[in-house]
Amino acid sequence: MVSEARLPEVPIVVQQNADSPAIRIVIAEDQALVRRGAALLLSMEPDMEVVGQACNGVEAVELTQLLRPDVVLMDLHMPLKGGVAATREITRALPGTQVLVLTTLDDDETVFEAVRAGAHAYLLKDAAEDELLETIRALRHGESRLTPQIARKVMDQFRRLAEDPSAARAREPAATSGLVTETLTDKEEKILELIAEGMSNRQIGAALFLAEGTIKNYVSRIMEKLHANTRTELAILSRKQRQPE
Repeated sequence: MVSEARLPEVPIVVQQNADSPAIRIVIAEDQALVRRGAALLLSMEPDMEVVGQACNGVEAVELTQLLRPDVVLMDLHMPLKGGVAATREITRALPGTQVLVLTTLDDDETVFEAVRAGAHAYLLKDAAEDELLETIRALRHGESRLTPQIARKVMDQFRRLAEDPSAARAREPAATSGLVTETLTDKEEKILELIAEGMSNRQIGAALFLAEGTIKNYVSRIMEKLHANTRTELAILSRKQRQPE
């Protein structure tokens, strides 16, 4: 059972209105100092509310199921249940909850497994405070984020799998197995490249001189063509599509 001690440990003051409710966040982190520091940082934002804190993966899953937050900040190296397993359980049970991995782990295999488990964003703990806050707000709007170095690692990991077709097929999601993808237009290919670089819809729109809503429509169409459910999965699947036979 989840103990009351894992509920918010800092006072929360949220200014919100009916049209824009606060982003409800659960923090899953086994180091108390880091966990409380993150809670303090987020609680200072008028559009964010820390509704729960977990010190291990089991508590993270239980709290998320109980509180149904908008975003979970997920460390990967935690006792009882690791962050990847917790992420997988949360994203399967609660598709409306976005998981933002915040960790020191940046090895290729860990990054790839977290993305495949359903993580919507992946940041390292040395990320700037503004980057963390911006990413949380982006998740609220349905966007996914990978920092550039993490995006490169995902691509590199996929290249290695692509060099071994049998391994790639073994790890391919059942939902996409056997599906025929459609050819992307030049514009869609360019947008896909910018997604892989970790750019948001707004940033892509500015780069291509298009409205943010137009980019959102393009992204939706690209996902349909490649049978992807998230932007991070889209980057992986698109890389596979473009690999030479």
